[in-house]
Amino acid sequence: MRVIFLGTPEFAIPSLKTLLGSAHEVCAVFTQPDRPAGRGQKSQAPPVKSVAAGAGLPVYQPEKIRSPENRPIIESFRPDVIVVAAFGQILPPWMLELPRLGCVNVHASLLPRYRGAAPVAWAILNGERVTGITTMLMDEHLDTGPMLLKKEIEISAEVTAGELSAQMAQLGADLVLPTLAGLAEGTIKPIAQDDTMATLAPRITKEMAPIDWNREAAAIHNRVRGLNPWPLAACECRGKRIQVLRSAAPGAATPQTMPAGTFMGVSERGMRVSCGEGTVLEILEVQPAGKRRMPGRDFANGARLRLGEKLGC
Repeated sequence: MRVIFLGTPEFAIPSLKTLLGSAHEVCAVFTQPDRPAGRGQKSQAPPVKSVAAGAGLPVYQPEKIRSPENRPIIESFRPDVIVVAAFGQILPPWMLELPRLGCVNVHASLLPRYRGAAPVAWAILNGERVTGITTMLMDEHLDTGPMLLKKEIEISAEVTAGELSAQMAQLGADLVLPTLAGLAEGTIKPIAQDDTMATLAPRITKEMAPIDWNREAAAIHNRVRGLNPWPLAACECRGKRIQVLRSAAPGAATPQTMPAGTFMGVSERGMRVSCGEGTVLEILEVQPAGKRRMPGRDFANGARLRLGEKLGC
């Protein structure tokens, strides 16, 4: 069948490659415009653009997919289905109605939980043990359409949002072809979502980075994982910003009475910091401002942190 693909970040690439390796014809790819990125703020193409261009596909980068000038372009391809994976924009009604099999979204959660832009990060932030992929038929609202196929994946205690997203990207790609086949053959019955069970996963912001040491160690650990690779959890040490890249999942609680945010010495792998409710977090890897990333133990020893010294938010 004729397919138009919409996607932008790394998460979308396995789904696009799966379609390219199938018997389906990918007619065109739509992705977000190039954006400034990095320290130099140089214009950078979205990951999907590079893959699509390398495959010789027509690539379009509208600032707004809803703009009227996009309609004749999309209609000219006469798609049987539109496949969407982390595209980043809401589709207009005429586009949802265009393909005979509809618009299929590859969403990184077990809907109706975690509707929104950052389902992987929020699953980790909230300490979930299981998440998954849902393919769904899109409607005019955000991630509310009827569900098609689902597949679960366990969330390990140490995995970061970036690592889990990469795992789920392949999981999503594995569901693309079965979903299209089921729609074409009529063997998949779309299931309406139960809105009463819905939760939201809004965009992650840099304002979420500061660590609140008054929270329990487990919650801070989830924050470290959920905000990696961006914006990265951070604290202050002697007035300078320290990004916390990795921590260890807290084991059995070891009650202590030190104020939250107190340096409690080094461990075999990192540095120990007191947290709320008498808990302790082991910080495994940090990156001080303007310096390389390093083990938490090396940072503490190099900075000659004193027992009882306080870290800020």
